[in-house]
Amino acid sequence: MKKILLAILLGGCWNELIAQTESDSLDLQEIVIQENRIQIPFSKQSRNISVITKPQLETTPARSLQEVLAFVPGVDVRQRGVTGVQADIGIRGGSFNQTLMLLNGIKLTDPQTGHHMMNIPVPMVNIDRVEVLKGPGSRIFGQNAYAGAVNIITELSNTRNLRLQGYGGDFAMRGLAFAGSLPTGNYRQNLSISYDESAGHWYNSDYQVSNFFYEGGLALNESHELRGMIAYTDRSFGANGFYTSAFPDQWESLQTSLGALSHTYSNSKWRINTRAYWRKNADEYRLRRNEPEFYQNFHTSNTYALEANGSFESNLGTTGFGLEYRKEEIQSNNLGNHDRTLAGIFLEQLINLGEKTDLRAGVYSNYFNEFGWKHFPGAELGYQATEALRFYSGYGKSFRIPTYTDLFYVGPTNIGNAELRPEQAQNFEIGAKWVKNRFFAELVYFHRDTDDLIEWTRPNENTPWQPQNFNEVKFNGIEAALTYRMASGSTSFRLKELMISYNYIDANLVERPGIETRYALAALRHQLIGGFLVGIGQKLEWNTKMRYVERFSLDPYFLLDSRVDYNRSGKLGIFAEASNISNTDYIESGTVQMPGRWFRMGFMLNLE
Repeated sequence: MKKILLAILLGGCWNELIAQTESDSLDLQEIVIQENRIQIPFSKQSRNISVITKPQLETTPARSLQEVLAFVPGVDVRQRGVTGVQADIGIRGGSFNQTLMLLNGIKLTDPQTGHHMMNIPVPMVNIDRVEVLKGPGSRIFGQNAYAGAVNIITELSNTRNLRLQGYGGDFAMRGLAFAGSLPTGNYRQNLSISYDESAGHWYNSDYQVSNFFYEGGLALNESHELRGMIAYTDRSFGANGFYTSAFPDQWESLQTSLGALSHTYSNSKWRINTRAYWRKNADEYRLRRNEPEFYQNFHTSNTYALEANGSFESNLGTTGFGLEYRKEEIQSNNLGNHDRTLAGIFLEQLINLGEKTDLRAGVYSNYFNEFGWKHFPGAELGYQATEALRFYSGYGKSFRIPTYTDLFYVGPTNIGNAELRPEQAQNFEIGAKWVKNRFFAELVYFHRDTDDLIEWTRPNENTPWQPQNFNEVKFNGIEAALTYRMASGSTSFRLKELMISYNYIDANLVERPGIETRYALAALRHQLIGGFLVGIGQKLEWNTKMRYVERFSLDPYFLLDSRVDYNRSGKLGIFAEASNISNTDYIESGTVQMPGRWFRMGFMLNLE
C-alpha cells in the first residue's frame, strides 16, 4: 500500500507540473568530479556517481549531512538518533567500515573504528557539494574505499558574504550556525562555527555538537596556489541502545581535530598537488553514564599523512600518478598502544579509443608494515553512443585492513580478534547513463565477490560478539534513478526538481550453522526514494522526500519528510521542516527506536 501511495504522489506531481519550468539548479554536465588525480566531468564518468549540489543541501528536510545522504540512491544511512549525531554509512551493501569519507580529497579514516567516520568537522552551511562514488574506490582513493567513497567539497569564494542560521524544534532541539567568506586581495578565506543540541527523542538520547572550520587559499600567481584548513568538532551524546541494549545508560564524548596544508601547481599540461595533513580523534565511552568507574574506555588516535598527486596531458591521453605515506597511532586503556604505517603508489591512464570510446585503467599498490604489499588494479570502459547516452563497464579490486577495535577490543558484549586477516573483494559493474537538457537517468548492475569478509559473530545471545573472517560472500545489485530538473521560468507554480530511484541487493552469505551475524545481513535489500521540489511564486519553495527501506534483517518502513522555504536566497529567509510525517515506527540501527512525527523551523540571514 505504501509503495502504491508513493507512486501516486509522484505521478500526480508529474502530470500536474510537467509543463512548468525552474531556476536555481546546476547543470550536472558542468561539474568536474574532484578525484585526487584525473578529473573528469560528471557526464563523461564511467562510474556510478551521485552529486548533491548546494541548493539540494539547503532545501532537503534535514539538519545534518547524514540525513541528506539518506536520500542518495544506493546509500544506506543507519542513524542512532536524530540529526545524525551518531550514524553509520554503507554503500552497495557494505558496512560502515567499508566506506571512505573524504573532505576535499583528504581521508577521514579512523584507525580505531568506522563508527567515527562521520565525525565531520564542517557545518552544513559550509559545504558546496557532495560527491558519492559507488563501488570500489581503492584504485582511486586507497584501501578504505572498499564499497564506495563520499567526498565533501568546500569552495573558497571571491566575494564577501555572511550567513547566519538558527533553528529550533521538538525534543528541545536548537542550533545556530555562522559562516563567512572574507577574501582580501589574492587571499580567500572561509570561517564557520556551529552549535546544535537536543534533550533527545527518548531516554538518554540527548546530545551537544560544536563545529569550527577555517579554510584559506592564497594564489601566488597563475600556476601556484597554497591552501590551508583547520577544523574541530566536539560531540557528546547519550547512547541508549547504540552498541548494546543491555546498558541503556551508555554515554560517549568525541573530539575530532583536522589540519591540512597543500600546494597546487598547474599549467596547460601538468597539475600537481602536494599536501600534508593530521587528524586526531579522542573518544571517551562509558557503559553507565554517571558511573565511569563501572566501565570506561579512553581512546586517542592520531593520523599523519603526506601525499603528492598529479596528472599530465600528452598525445597518449591523461596520465594520473600519486604517492602517499600514512602513520596511524592509537593510545587506549582498552585496545592498548599501537601504531602502523602504510605507503601507496598510484598510476593510471585515460586514453581515447576512437571518437566514442575511452578506457581508464590503473593500479594502486599499497604497503602495510603488518601485511606487506597489496595491489588493487581497476579499469573502466566507456562508450559515448550519442551526445546524451553513455554506456560503461568497470572492474576493480578492493581491500580493507581490520580496525583496532576489530583486532583488540575487550568488553562485556564485544571481543576483538587479533588473528583477523584483511578483507578483499572483486567488483564488476555495467551501466548506462543519459544526461540531456533537464533529464538525468542511470541504470546499473553490480557484482561484488568478497573474500575473508570481516564480520562480527556469536554462537548465542549469552556470548560476546567477536569478528571472524568469512570465506566468501557475493553481492548482486541493480540501481536505477531518474531525475528531472527544470530550466528557468516565470510561472507562479513550477516544478523545480523531480526524482525517483530504486535499488535492489541480493546478498549470498552462507551462514555457518549455529552462528549469528551482526552486520553482513543488515544491509539494504530494497530501497525506493522519491521526491519533488516545487516553486510557488518567486520566493516560496516546497520540498518533499519519501523513502521505502527494506533491510535483510529488519522490518521494512516508509518515511515521508517535507520542508518549506521562504526567500531562501534573499537577505532574510525562513523555513519549516517535518520528519516522519507518516509517523512510522522504525529502527535503523542497533536497538534505537527512532522518533515518530517531529518538527523544527528556523531562519537564514544572508549579508553581502
